[in-house]
Amino acid sequence: MCGIAGIASARPDQRSLDRVRAMTRAQSHRGPDGEGICTTQVGQLAVTLGHVRLAILDLSEIGRQPMTLPDGTGVLIFNGEIYNYWELRQELEREGVAFRTGTDTEVLMWGLRKWGKAALSRLNGMWALAWLDLQTQQMWLSRDRFGIKPLYYLESNKELVFASEIKAILAAVSMRFQVNIRAVGRFVDQSLLDTEDESFFHGIKMLPPGSCLEVDAGGDGRLRTHLLRYWSAPQDDSFCGTLAERIQRVREIFFDAVRIRLRSDVTLGVLLSGGVDSSAIAAMMRSILGTGADLHLLSATSHNPQYDERPYVELMARHLNSPVGFINLTCSPKEWFRLLEEVIYANDEPVGNFSTAAHYLLMQKARDLGITVVLSGQGADELLCGYRKFIGFRLQELLRERRPLKAMSFLAKFVANRVVLTQFEMSEAKRYLWLLNSPRLDIRGPQLRDANYRVDNGLGTDTLIDRQRQDLESLSVPALVHYEDRCSMAFGREIRLPFLDYRLVSMLLPMDPELKLHDGWTKWIFRKAMEPFLPTAIAWRKDKQGFVNPQGHWLRNELRPTIDQMLDGSLHMVDAGLVDRAALKRRFEIYCHQSPSRGLVSFKDVLNPIALELWMRRFEQHLAA
Repeated sequence: MCGIAGIASARPDQRSLDRVRAMTRAQSHRGPDGEGICTTQVGQLAVTLGHVRLAILDLSEIGRQPMTLPDGTGVLIFNGEIYNYWELRQELEREGVAFRTGTDTEVLMWGLRKWGKAALSRLNGMWALAWLDLQTQQMWLSRDRFGIKPLYYLESNKELVFASEIKAILAAVSMRFQVNIRAVGRFVDQSLLDTEDESFFHGIKMLPPGSCLEVDAGGDGRLRTHLLRYWSAPQDDSFCGTLAERIQRVREIFFDAVRIRLRSDVTLGVLLSGGVDSSAIAAMMRSILGTGADLHLLSATSHNPQYDERPYVELMARHLNSPVGFINLTCSPKEWFRLLEEVIYANDEPVGNFSTAAHYLLMQKARDLGITVVLSGQGADELLCGYRKFIGFRLQELLRERRPLKAMSFLAKFVANRVVLTQFEMSEAKRYLWLLNSPRLDIRGPQLRDANYRVDNGLGTDTLIDRQRQDLESLSVPALVHYEDRCSMAFGREIRLPFLDYRLVSMLLPMDPELKLHDGWTKWIFRKAMEPFLPTAIAWRKDKQGFVNPQGHWLRNELRPTIDQMLDGSLHMVDAGLVDRAALKRRFEIYCHQSPSRGLVSFKDVLNPIALELWMRRFEQHLAA
């Protein structure tokens, strides 16, 4: 895990070296173990590459980057981990490659030399990379299948500036950026982030997951790029076998996904929230590492029993015979508000929830405990229909297929299992049922009202599997992995996500929804697969919360004076025509007096525009007036 940066110029620029140094300094938190910079020529391109290193495999100096082939015909900078590097290394050794280091970087470099872009389909891991092939005079960037590792770029006709984080690009350019209206609209109006390749800074883009960007310069001295995809999630369920065999196969793939993510020369840990997903990861880790090995568990606790996962976390800890490093989420609301500002800067974009701040604190705890690599359960809810909304999408699908009796039976089982009504919130349903939206709640300013930005994330004609694919590719996972990366790298920690192993995704995503939402249970097939490894109270738990906090209560009570004062003062988002002040104040007033579970205004409807304002203030010097 590291930070990468670079400038590719169609016209040589004497300042490129200093600019790349500024970029590496801006993201030095991503790589506390070393820095490297190099310059070279690729065809008509003058290229400067920078890298800051977080050493995970082969901690010696010989593993530093940029890394160059022995004959000087290839240069690589790389952020991430190739989990199957050992198997690829053995394959390359059989082809005559002699390795100098124990790093996955060198394996990746030789794989790119031997197989070109075809190497990407062989990789099991997470990555953002820049590869300079000086044999063929080609340069290209690549990002992993699910965008777990970030890669941003700013393109003009004379140069391409790219980096792991936006703040690094901002350090390399003197221009001010317009606020991206489309990104702001989706965030404020739909609570969506990273749904497309656009950032909040107009002109700075994300390389899409599963993509490569070829870079060259023509004879006219203009820089050119070409985007291509190398991977898409499978459409069809290719498994042939009995239900018992399918359950066993899910168990085997998940076990191996965890196993290869334990390859490390530094201390490992796992985030444990008390639910089936994180508990399953911890159980697999214990099975793989053995009963005598240290297993570092990280979790959060609260003095408020409504939000406290401690009983389930401690149950799992006893089951694994492992201690837990807890953080206490009982900070004052004003401390959370200050922390939110810090998290927004770390993420380079607005963050409209305090749960991400809790994750940020967990990564700080990991640093304090000396845990460098942390496994997390992100991606499970999208793959296994863990969110409540999927019950509604499945119900709609059955009704559209004219199977009313099946639909009634399906819903009745979830109601009987106390999964639907006890967790239902009208404000959450509003995100997917546009009929519940009211003009009285519209806070958009003139710039947003006239903009075309909406993404269809409601009930429609898509199948449930199509809707899962949307969550995986644009509506959910991109934002989650964004938060995971920035919050962990702010403290030089590496997050690994077993549920986003492409083999597991390829099996679970196209699987019959009946095996995911079954008999009144979400994640049914995974619960069955994990039964032998987990306490029953966790494997078949109904009321999983995650790392939650009373953020709605805070907004209505302790934070209300702070927010009222903020909304009465000078607001960048109002001056920019993004938000209507009177409408936002009216929305906040409605929120403070409505029923917490039956009201139409969610905490996100209030906190998102506030987060936007905090972001605009923090990055004011980089935004155009």
